[in-house]
Amino acid sequence: MVLVILVGSAAAGIATTGLVPSLKGLWDIQSHPARLLNDFTQATNDGAALLNAALVALFGLALIRINRVRLSGPTIAAVFTLFGFGLFGKTPLNILPIMTGVYIAARIARKEFREYIIIALFGTALGPLVSLLAVELARPPLLQIPIAVFAGLLAGIVLPAAAIVMLRLHQGYNLYNIGLTTGFIALFAAAVVFGQGKQLAGGSVWNSQPSLLLQWLIPTISALLILAGLSAGRMDALRSFRRILKLPGRLPSDFMDMETVAGSLVNMGVMGIALWGYVVLVGADLSGPVLGGLLTVMGFAAFGKHPANVWPVLVGVMLAAVTFDQDLFARGVILGALFGTTLAPLAGQFGIPIGILAGFLHLSIVMRSGAWHAGIGLYNNGFAGGLTATLLLAVIEWYRTNNPTATPARAGSMASFRKDRT
Repeated sequence: MVLVILVGSAAAGIATTGLVPSLKGLWDIQSHPARLLNDFTQATNDGAALLNAALVALFGLALIRINRVRLSGPTIAAVFTLFGFGLFGKTPLNILPIMTGVYIAARIARKEFREYIIIALFGTALGPLVSLLAVELARPPLLQIPIAVFAGLLAGIVLPAAAIVMLRLHQGYNLYNIGLTTGFIALFAAAVVFGQGKQLAGGSVWNSQPSLLLQWLIPTISALLILAGLSAGRMDALRSFRRILKLPGRLPSDFMDMETVAGSLVNMGVMGIALWGYVVLVGADLSGPVLGGLLTVMGFAAFGKHPANVWPVLVGVMLAAVTFDQDLFARGVILGALFGTTLAPLAGQFGIPIGILAGFLHLSIVMRSGAWHAGIGLYNNGFAGGLTATLLLAVIEWYRTNNPTATPARAGSMASFRKDRT
């Protein structure tokens, strides 16, 4: 099913745009800036952007197969995230040094690469670092590529060590743990660039008039996922989906392992349609980054997200937008709403009020955190989400430690937390 979605999307893009323009656009993307926000659907054309996204995801899928890692919640989430970010930041060329660096790290640690493959797949969020050094900064051509490749390798090598430490900070309540990790590394990368007196161009490339193909991409994929899930047995799939709704979603929550593949596919499809409907309802553009957000949400619907733990975070983001006098369809707000669902486990574990608070705080910080790393870390919401989750979890754990009557919150309920507070 994953292969069908990737190949079908690329084929649809090529059929709409034409083979030659798609291939030419694909080549142009490889030398295009990749920092946030560079929408490849606007920079080139639909065919090129979808072909690039499919190739990025297929590269990840091939890596999974070659290393004999089974398709599960985390690997499905990784492939869909690669597909989504292939529309606005990742290219086959800028992700390769990062993955190779993680492979070298595995060799240094005397581990099998398959043990680090999830870090390698998600760690491609640092792809813009490679593109930045190879394309954006003015250097002699003979130096640009070697420096870019070396920087990508170095980033990949330090990724596993940093990812383990970052996970301890939020204890699995930020689903985009590698987002926090890559954002942290990107801070240092940006500091080195700025320290050399380099000035990075600002602004963004954004498709405000997406084609019909882009507008209907998500509901089409969502329908295929739901049909695939129901084909395994309608009642069993629906019962599994209902059980998924009761899970907190804290890392690592592999819904395909904890429940069934059929129920997970239904959850992925439902999440895709629901969040696509939200985007349409508030009048936001279905641009490359927005599609990337939707595809990422769908991927993580197999690995932590479901409607019950996502909606409180969305409400929190909307409340923050209204409070800060921001339009719900504004670029930062819509991306904060979609990617901010990385904090869904907080709502699933500690209840609705904490989920709403998490969403509110998340939008507050994510609107500023991108400038800290100059857009080098593609998972800016994962970076901000990790900071938000760490803050909230620290307060919750402090309260419990200092309150002898405190008891652990039930999964998906705020009842015990409210009881502790009273």
